[in-house]
Amino acid sequence: MTTLLYERLQDAFQAFGWTRIPEVVDHHAEEAAKHNISYLEFLDKLLQEELLAKRERFVRMKTRMARLPFHKTLDQFDFSFQPSIDERRIRELATLRFLAHRENLIFLGPPGVGKTHLAVAIALEAIKQRYTVYFTTAHDLVETLQQAHQNNTIRQKIKMFTKPNLLIIDEIGYRRMEDTAAHFFFQIVSERYETGSIILTSNKTYGAWGEIFGDSVLATAILDRLLHHSTTINIKGESYRIKEKKKAGFFRPEGAEDKQE
Repeated sequence: MTTLLYERLQDAFQAFGWTRIPEVVDHHAEEAAKHNISYLEFLDKLLQEELLAKRERFVRMKTRMARLPFHKTLDQFDFSFQPSIDERRIRELATLRFLAHRENLIFLGPPGVGKTHLAVAIALEAIKQRYTVYFTTAHDLVETLQQAHQNNTIRQKIKMFTKPNLLIIDEIGYRRMEDTAAHFFFQIVSERYETGSIILTSNKTYGAWGEIFGDSVLATAILDRLLHHSTTINIKGESYRIKEKKKAGFFRPEGAEDKQE
């Protein structure tokens, strides 16, 4: 490849905004010459490399914007440890049909059973399929709404939570919401009703949501909108964190200490 031709190609790559092709063009040119690859096949290989790199950049950017707390996939979830979960049902949810139909998904269960892991794994699948995702804990959501109310920016914040295709609200039930925050939470749920999906995780059964929102009537109105088009996954099992502590020897079987004395 002549210097002039190489420079012209680099200028063209830069003009098109291509970043992967400049890294692999020499390798593919050598392979094409060595194996007598056609011009069209050579061009296809280069463009596929660039498209793959573009998709990877998109996923990385959207994952950062989603503010996920960690990166865990369904393949990393230990379904054998939580037999109460139907793996086929979770895999079906990961096809994102519920998201296409603007339905909601709620994971209920005690702390540490994998609710957030499943929510994040489904969020990663959604990002790959080019859906917009935003993750927040219930605590951070309340803090954000209360601050926005004080700063007279509440409408902008509510719009921020209603805009994504998928909104994940983690850890509902760990603290009671004040009246103002509960009212704005209801607004978010109402504005997303049949327009965008929500994934919620909670350690409280639906019967206890009146305590969370401090008002059984408001809780009923929220649940009415959330559950109209939704799937609920109840997880009953041991905490993964306790399991790991047991492995590390932090928990001893009952009577073990007596035997050592």
